Amino acid sequence: MKNHTKYRTIKKLILIFFICASLLFSKFYIFPYISYASDEEPNVSAKGAILIEKNTGKILYRKNMNIKMFPASTTKILTAIIIIENCNLDEKVIVTKEPIALIPEGYSISYLQEGEELTIKQLLQMLLIHSANDAANVLAFHYSGSIENFAKKMNEKIKELNLENTHFTNPSGMHDDNHYTTAYDMALLMKYCIQNDTFKEITNTVSCTIPATNKSSERIFTNSNLLINPAYSNYYLPYVLYGKTGFTSQAQNCLVSVSKKDNLELICVVFHSEESSSGNGRFLDSKILFEYGYNNYSLNLIAKKGDVIKNVIISNGTKNSQYLPLVLENDIISLQSKNSANKVYPNITVNGDLYAPIQENSIVGKVEYIIDNLSYSSNLLAEHSVEPSFFSNNLFCFGLIPCILEMFSII
Repeated sequence: MKNHTKYRTIKKLILIFFICASLLFSKFYIFPYISYASDEEPNVSAKGAILIEKNTGKILYRKNMNIKMFPASTTKILTAIIIIENCNLDEKVIVTKEPIALIPEGYSISYLQEGEELTIKQLLQMLLIHSANDAANVLAFHYSGSIENFAKKMNEKIKELNLENTHFTNPSGMHDDNHYTTAYDMALLMKYCIQNDTFKEITNTVSCTIPATNKSSERIFTNSNLLINPAYSNYYLPYVLYGKTGFTSQAQNCLVSVSKKDNLELICVVFHSEESSSGNGRFLDSKILFEYGYNNYSLNLIAKKGDVIKNVIISNGTKNSQYLPLVLENDIISLQSKNSANKVYPNITVNGDLYAPIQENSIVGKVEYIIDNLSYSSNLLAEHSVEPSFFSNNLFCFGLIPCILEMFSII
């Protein structure tokens, strides 16, 4: 009996040990990857933030998204796209004294030297990977002749892209009270920039090597966006593709980044994120928002290319062809909350009264689905050709004969 009691005591102690171990494991390993329910918004330190789905532009999360804020070096996104769109990447640039002398102490530089010769692409790598302010100024002077002239080009592009709450005064993001944007505007700008393959290639680069020049030995730069670098396990997310960091004492930590998982492409902007004991706020905030997006939203196939949406009868068609299925020209894929149980119904529009002849695959209508106030549509095509019947072909002639006879009788 005594041995039995001792055995039960040991069993209880082992059970307590495993419970405690499980709680500790939960605290230190599961909590950082917690999944947010769709009705539970994430908590981020950023004063301004937004998460949008690239293709639809649907906003999945917002926090002061239209409040004007200082963008710091995320400004270089616009600088880069202007240069990429207007300069040859292999074009040679000779560094002059003025643009590099304009950089105040304390700002990130790549130690460009007066008289140094580099290509546009090398300067872009310094700009986007190392966030070099001297590279930003050199590119601005090369393209426009001065900081002021380049700022005019920037604001022209801002107007072209309808960024309504943005105004830039320099190519690097150095602090200026009149140099501002919003999380929403910056998301729109990034959406535009990632249409460009050169921009994507450079911002997806973990590190780059600039070969020795006439003024410098070889230089190696590591991307300041730690979300794409596996070496930084606390921040790394394997599905983050592109991004640009920023920091000034006024702007604090900023980051604009893009990720893609399960064909769902998200753009995240965080401005004025705070440092904490857990690490750099811009990376932590961005991870939280990306995880929130992927845990709560997905792309759903509503209808597939070739699906029959409606059947119609072509009144003047032949017996074998008058029954005409209308089919989808393209897949219809919608962005929906994973917890959504809403049914969706098509709104079908047929192009007037359809009459034979109708060619196979010709556009005969349109279908539209409205989901979460977003429209998804596709053309409707004729599944097969419809030939006019003999009766309909000859109806005109048969009707014309009595009219001609009547005319002759009148004469």
